[in-house]
Amino acid sequence: MKPDLLLLEPMLPEIERRLEAAYTLHRDATLPGDVAARIRAIATGGGTGVPPALMAGLPALEIIAINGIGTDAVDLAEARRRHIRVTTTPGILTNDVADMALGLLLDLMRGITAGDRYVRAGAWGHTPAPPLGHTVSGRKLGLVGMGHIGRAIATRATAFGMTVSYTALHDHNLPGYGFVPDVVALARQSEILVVAASGGAGSRHLVNAAVLAALGPNGFLVNIARGSVVDEDALVTALAQGTLAGAGLDVFAHEPDVPQALRDSPRTVLQSHRASATIETRLAMGNLVVDNLAAHFAGRPLPTPVV
Repeated sequence: MKPDLLLLEPMLPEIERRLEAAYTLHRDATLPGDVAARIRAIATGGGTGVPPALMAGLPALEIIAINGIGTDAVDLAEARRRHIRVTTTPGILTNDVADMALGLLLDLMRGITAGDRYVRAGAWGHTPAPPLGHTVSGRKLGLVGMGHIGRAIATRATAFGMTVSYTALHDHNLPGYGFVPDVVALARQSEILVVAASGGAGSRHLVNAAVLAALGPNGFLVNIARGSVVDEDALVTALAQGTLAGAGLDVFAHEPDVPQALRDSPRTVLQSHRASATIETRLAMGNLVVDNLAAHFAGRPLPTPVV
C-alpha cells in the first residue's frame, strides 16, 4: 500500500506526477479523521510550512519535506519531540535568488518597470517622462547575512564595481568583503542594504527604524530573505516620509497581504515571493523533495535533513 502524503502547496506537474505515482496524494488539509490518521508525510513550501494545529492532528506523521529553505513556518521543536523528520531544498535556489536581488536593485534605481508602464500607457512624447534614475555601478552595498545567497549577491555586486560589506553572526574572513558587526553601522556606511538573512526568531525586525534611519534618505533597501526580518511598519513610515529613497521587496511580513501603503508608494518595486520562481530551479527543488521522501520511506539517509 502506498503511504499517504498531504500536499500543502502545488508543485510543477512533473513533480506532482512523481508524487502521485509513489503516494496516495491528498491536497485538502481539511482531512476526515480516518484519513488524517493515515497521513505519514507532508510536502509543503517554506512560506506555508505546517500549521501547528494541523501537525497536532496527524498522529502518524513521519516527515515534512519543505520545497524551499525556510523553516520558520514549521515547529522544529515539536518535530524533534515527535521524531518527525524535516527536510529542505538548500543550495538549489541560490543563484536565482541572488539574480532577483540584483534585478530588484536595478529596477529600483533605474526605474525599469516604471519606464515600461510609461511606454505601454502611450505616455511617451505626451506627458513628462519618469524621474531620472540613479547610477548602480560603484555603489557601497551592505549585506545583512552572508550565507550562500549573500555570497552570491556579493559576487554579482562586485561585477558592478560595488564595494561590499556585510554583517553576520560572525566574521567569515572573506577576502574583499568587509565585516561590520553591527547592522546600524553597516547601514550607515552603505548606499544599498540587501537583506539576505535566513530568518528565524533571532532575526525578527533586525532591520528596524534605527537601521532605516542610518541608511538615510538617499539609501535603498532590498529584501529577498524573509518579511519578518524587516519592521514593515517602520519601512512604510520611512518611505512615506522620504527618509528612505526606495525599497525592492520580494517578501512581506504577512504574505500574501501586502500593506496598501507599499503597493501605492512610488518608491517601491514589489514581487510576490518569486525569487526562486524559475522552471529550472523549481524543477530541481521538486526533485529534491521527492528524493528526500523516497529516501525516508526506503530507510536511506536523507539527502538534506534539517531535523
